[in-house]
Amino acid sequence: MKKRFFLPVALVAAALFSSCEELFPSREPGTLSIHFSNRALTKGADLPDSSQFILQVTGSDGVSVYDGLFGECPDPLPVDPGTYHVSVRSCDFKAPAFGQPLYGDSQEAVVSSGATVDVALLCHQLNAGIRLKIASDFLVNYPKGLFFVQSADGRLPYAYREQRIAYFHPGDVSVVLDDDGSQSILYTKDLAEREILTVAVSAPGPASSSSGKITVAIDTSRTWTDDRYIIGTGPVTAMDGRDKEHAMDVMTARGKTGATGVWVYGYIIGNASPFLGTTSDTNLAIAGKTSATSKAVCLSVELKKGAIRDALNLVSHPSNLGRKIFVKGDIITYYGIPGVKNISECVMDQ
Repeated sequence: MKKRFFLPVALVAAALFSSCEELFPSREPGTLSIHFSNRALTKGADLPDSSQFILQVTGSDGVSVYDGLFGECPDPLPVDPGTYHVSVRSCDFKAPAFGQPLYGDSQEAVVSSGATVDVALLCHQLNAGIRLKIASDFLVNYPKGLFFVQSADGRLPYAYREQRIAYFHPGDVSVVLDDDGSQSILYTKDLAEREILTVAVSAPGPASSSSGKITVAIDTSRTWTDDRYIIGTGPVTAMDGRDKEHAMDVMTARGKTGATGVWVYGYIIGNASPFLGTTSDTNLAIAGKTSATSKAVCLSVELKKGAIRDALNLVSHPSNLGRKIFVKGDIITYYGIPGVKNISECVMDQ
């Protein structure tokens, strides 16, 4: 007769319970504790109140766990185990606006059962900006002129005395001149995140998971760039180029090959040879704006040995790069493009 063995009921129950734990692991809630860090704040930066930042926490299934002001978010924020997308934004930036830099960042957080996750978010500027510095001669020569700055998302009027930065989503941003109802795009630049462009306009003539917290730091460093744009010299007259007050702009002068003893003005953008270099003291390249990179919109400038070379050359004076100059000479092909040679006089704007 065979002996039969019976396991105690308690042991059977324990085995079944252990098996169920493996099949259905515990899913205790985890937490997210969200805080800002002051370590990257820049003194004087135009930052909004951190409590007014927009915080969004969304699960991998697209369900929102929290969507509201950072200052009103529970701390810690309880969440079920899973993967979450955490993001913060300083404002709800949708269309071009003055004085509205957008700071933010986002990151994925994986929360396991009963754990608290440490995710560090470093906020940086997500939009771009542009500001105009309009010379005093603009109102004199364009009394009915108005400026706009625009992108595909919209446009903003830019008043003569406007000091604020106009902010846009990254992409092409244009400066538009409305001259008594006639509109023209003067300048377009593809702006990147964090880029703040200053355009000086002159018009000389008409016409990982672990325990801890989510830390949000704000990096307010920006890439500031400068450019200048000259709005022409007005109607062509017999006096064009005959004195400094009637100096021709670069594009006008390019069409005046053969003219002698005329005044021309523009911004120094580098050497004519090597093109856009700064290693030669014998020549320059000038253009109507400081960001020009094509020979098609430049004039070459000969610097003969003497006082003019000593004053203008980039080897001795690298700070001359980007400065506005007036030169008097002959319009002759030089280094394969229209240029100014035999210079007798020069003036550099202060």
